[in-house]
Amino acid sequence: MSNVSSSLVSSRPFGVFAGVAGLCALGATPCAGQSLRGSDESVDRMYRHARAEQLSFYETPRGVRQAVEAGTLVRLVPDGNFTLHAVAYPFVRASTRTFVGRLAEQYRDVCGEPLEVTSAVRPASRQPSNSVEQSVHPTGMAVDLHKPEGPKCRQWLRETLLDLEGAGVLEATEEHGPPHFHVAVYPTPYKRYVADRAGPVQTKSVASSQSAAGGTVYRVRRGDTLWDIARTHDTTAEAIRSANGLGRSLIKPGDELVIPPNP
Repeated sequence: MSNVSSSLVSSRPFGVFAGVAGLCALGATPCAGQSLRGSDESVDRMYRHARAEQLSFYETPRGVRQAVEAGTLVRLVPDGNFTLHAVAYPFVRASTRTFVGRLAEQYRDVCGEPLEVTSAVRPASRQPSNSVEQSVHPTGMAVDLHKPEGPKCRQWLRETLLDLEGAGVLEATEEHGPPHFHVAVYPTPYKRYVADRAGPVQTKSVASSQSAAGGTVYRVRRGDTLWDIARTHDTTAEAIRSANGLGRSLIKPGDELVIPPNP
């Protein structure tokens, strides 16, 4: 594959991408996808979303530095839940940093080890030789995550990324050379997603009802993950899995989960 073309690397914002495609990218209408298999359509969705949100594609390291100074890009700082490995430019958009922090906290809770980030923003002039022309790495919206060696953690990461992709807040691809997950976080939809889960705790009473066993029954909503549900109800994802006989973390809207009482 060829390097990023000169038409994609300006540090100036793109114009708004109009029409149905733009609405799909911003989460206003359902989008096709929900698969970690890479495709031309997946690459195109990421690129069109970057255009729809008028993100800048940074061409040079100097452009990245200027974006950092302006606050457009922020530094990824390892916090014990995730590490950086060979990341030349450890900067991303603020929404992507929030995603990494939340995902890494969940990952460590499930796997007992830190998540490993292997790439963040990459200036267009520093793209690898196998990069596609429409790569969104120069915008800072994307990160690469090391593929876990353990099958449990690898499967958890796949399922969690699929959940979030189904919620329309990101596009994820499982790559094989080298093995990693490429994740492009959609800034506006992801900010809304996080804000919806940061509301007053009493909102859970609307979606939950008391069960005969003394716990609660929760009806899964679009975009929910086990970790989010557990955090809202002051329990753990493992406790919910155990109470419901779940062998994995993948859940779907409409499912009813027994939330065990706190010990």
